[in-house]
Amino acid sequence: MKHLHFDVIGGASGDMILGALLALGVNPVVIEHALASLAVEGVHLHVDPADDRGIHGTRVIVHAHEATGARHHHDHDHGAGDAHDATPHRNLEDIRKIVESSQLPDPVKAMSLTVFRRIGEAEAKIHGTTVDKIHFHEVGALDSIADIVGSCLGLHLLGVGGVSVSALPVGHGSIECAHGTYPNPAPATVELSKGMPVVSIDEPHELVTPTGAALLSTWKTADTPPAGSRIENSGYSVGHRTLSRRPNVLRAVLHDTSDTRHATPDSVLVLECNLDDMTPELVGALTERLLADGALDAFITPVQMKKQRPGMLLTVLSRPEDREKMLDLIFAESTTFGVRERAMQRTVLERRTDTVDTPYGAVRVKIGRWKERDVTRAPEMDDCIARAREHGVAARTVYQAAATAAQQDSC
Repeated sequence: MKHLHFDVIGGASGDMILGALLALGVNPVVIEHALASLAVEGVHLHVDPADDRGIHGTRVIVHAHEATGARHHHDHDHGAGDAHDATPHRNLEDIRKIVESSQLPDPVKAMSLTVFRRIGEAEAKIHGTTVDKIHFHEVGALDSIADIVGSCLGLHLLGVGGVSVSALPVGHGSIECAHGTYPNPAPATVELSKGMPVVSIDEPHELVTPTGAALLSTWKTADTPPAGSRIENSGYSVGHRTLSRRPNVLRAVLHDTSDTRHATPDSVLVLECNLDDMTPELVGALTERLLADGALDAFITPVQMKKQRPGMLLTVLSRPEDREKMLDLIFAESTTFGVRERAMQRTVLERRTDTVDTPYGAVRVKIGRWKERDVTRAPEMDDCIARAREHGVAARTVYQAAATAAQQDSC
């Protein structure tokens, strides 16, 4: 398994992220061929070596041909020169049709549309409207579509299973966007960067664009590379603007996590609160909502509270980047006035799913692996219940048959 870490030194934009992936060895011809399957006119990547303050890297320019003429895209120079007046203003449905009609792998289609939806949700919140009414300006142009789709494809081709991102640099001053003059960074960038660490630097430029923030925040799964992983490769992407105090580069470092598969250290956030004035039905609805919205686990423990009142302790395990979403749900769906939180490390077994044959039909079995040895086998309970209903037997009977079959398969 591979893990990718981004060091955002000078900034991050769509073309810089794409350039960093190409610098790691992704073939630009493969990217161009895949982009050609989009239901749009031609997109061409111009890839050149470049240097900035002694650091050698890759610089990408996306050439796209809208119906109204060609655009030469420099996403990192986001501003008045980034949008063409005659560029079509596409909405999310337009982009969905473009992506889904392509020959891209399904995971790349899904990831690309997730990035566009997050941009749309950010813009909708800023402008006080709904996602379906948002028209993408700079981000809806063919070159920006190529940045996002090409980057998602590059990540897929590298076989990356996790992404970590350093603190995002934030400049000062103001910038020009399609809607006018805005404080730096752009409102969409601020919204998309929620939950990510930032560092203010003395540069009067937009350093992280909305496209860059959308890609990195969508991909991010951890703050740092997994402990024990080995650096396999690195690449630098060089931006189009010269900064006054630092190189305008984005570094991508590819890690090999194969030596850590048997025990993957993972940072989790534990959120807890005591509840003594909610009905069990509402608490059950809350835990179901938390799990459906991405909580790693959510459970209730009976507790004895002050004044001898029986109560419940709600515990939620969450990814650190999902903190705001989990807090929003807890405060909206419960009566608590406060939530305790603490960061913890957990060790997760490498796991896979196999299917075994039983007298009652096929049952999936989850298998946990520790130090190159299978140590845990757990039949999928939903399958056991379904097979039990089909054959009129107890779920426990199917479960035991699946467990026995899984044990025999391992011998």
